[in-house]
Amino acid sequence: MDKKSFLQAGHTPTLLAAFLYFDLAFMVWVILGPLGVGIAKDLGLSHAEKGMMVATPVLAGALLRIVMGILVDRLSPKKAAIIGQVIVIGAMLYAWQVGVHSYAEVLILGLFLGVAGASFAAALPLASRWYPAEHQGTAMGIAGAGNSGTALAALFAPGLAAAFGWTNVFGIVLIPLVIVLIAFCFLAKDAPDAPPPKTFAEYLKVLKDKDAWWFMFFYSVTFGGFVGLASSLVIYFNTQYGLDPKMAGFFTAGCVFAGSLVRPIGGNVADRIGGVKSLSVMYVFAAIFLAIVSVGLPEAWMALAAFVGAMLALGMGNGAVFQLVPQRFRKEIGVMTGLVGMAGGVGGFYLASSLGYSKQLTGTYQAGFLIFAGLAVFALIGLTSVKTRWRTTWGASHLTAAKI
Repeated sequence: MDKKSFLQAGHTPTLLAAFLYFDLAFMVWVILGPLGVGIAKDLGLSHAEKGMMVATPVLAGALLRIVMGILVDRLSPKKAAIIGQVIVIGAMLYAWQVGVHSYAEVLILGLFLGVAGASFAAALPLASRWYPAEHQGTAMGIAGAGNSGTALAALFAPGLAAAFGWTNVFGIVLIPLVIVLIAFCFLAKDAPDAPPPKTFAEYLKVLKDKDAWWFMFFYSVTFGGFVGLASSLVIYFNTQYGLDPKMAGFFTAGCVFAGSLVRPIGGNVADRIGGVKSLSVMYVFAAIFLAIVSVGLPEAWMALAAFVGAMLALGMGNGAVFQLVPQRFRKEIGVMTGLVGMAGGVGGFYLASSLGYSKQLTGTYQAGFLIFAGLAVFALIGLTSVKTRWRTTWGASHLTAAKI
């Protein structure tokens, strides 16, 4: 049977809609990080509190991805996405009009921003269900490049806060949020061959599969590293090197764009050489660059170069993980996207919060970076331990057209 080209195989308007929705949702998800310097100054936050401020939306997004995954399977990816985006718009409107006046209130806002982080569990199934196995890495990579929304937040939020005040930034971002929601409603279309809704017992059954836990761990390192850094780097560059928030935002945006834009490349490379091989290489480079950063480089540009290297590895790793997941759990892609995405968010929460506590307790960020570099090494060891079994069972060449 002839294989269709990528453009012929799926539904391009839906893929574009998934990317745009994901992009704007992620922009809002991490916005407390780029605004963090001003918020921390006005509210008098400690290093640990700054870490928790940027980590709370990440953890909330992680947990809410399970809820979003259930909505995806029960309703549809499109309906679930619309519900989530309406909630986020409401939270931003409230923060703009009423304001955020205490540490407790900023944490509560972070919980609502977690709904934006849960967008992952709707955007990826929306795109994935339209594409055959041989194009999964590319399709998921393009949709997943919505990670670049985190760079938009870093690029624009600090400058807007300097010009208009950080509270008004919540109102300004409503403009693109509403525009993209309207476009999404018209462009997105649910795939006709969506699997039937799962029972709660079937969700638990997925968790009994050890491969589900492996994928959750692998993604907690790649995506956890990506979003943890995206949330924390503006504060890091400001604290470590004395950069003003706007310049720290530019540095952070450079790092995050690097990790976001290579996600489709990571998926495509995984399609070509196999997800296991490409992911293994990415873990090696991520561990090396995070270890380099941990020593506290003397110049900001050196740290920028190391962070870009780490983000390139983590971003391509994200694409590689989601080349593999649909091959192993195609019928359960909704719930698996939620579970794996949840694990990624938990990893991001750990990194963001541990950097704050490391700085508070030891005076440096070294421990936070070194421990996460160690997790990348453990992920590499775990991937090496399962690759032979995967390639001789569900990933065997006679069972799938994809390279494992």
